[in-house]
Amino acid sequence: MKRSILVAYILWFFLGYFGVHRFYCGKYITGIIWFCTGGVFGIGWLIDVFLVPFMVLQDNE
Repeated sequence: MKRSILVAYILWFFLGYFGVHRFYCGKYITGIIWFCTGGVFGIGWLIDVFLVPFMVLQDNE
C-alpha cells in the first residue's frame, strides 16, 4: 500500500509525540521509542519534520 506524505505530516503534527507517523511509515521500533519517550522528549518530533518525506519514500519503495 502506498503511503502519502500529506497523511504522514498530519499524523506527525497531531500525534507525533506518540510516534503514530513512524508506525504509519513502517518504522515500528522507533515508533515504540517515540511512544515511550514522548517523541524523544520533543526533540525527535521536531527533527521528524524534515525526515517524514524520506520515511514515506523509503516505505513506498
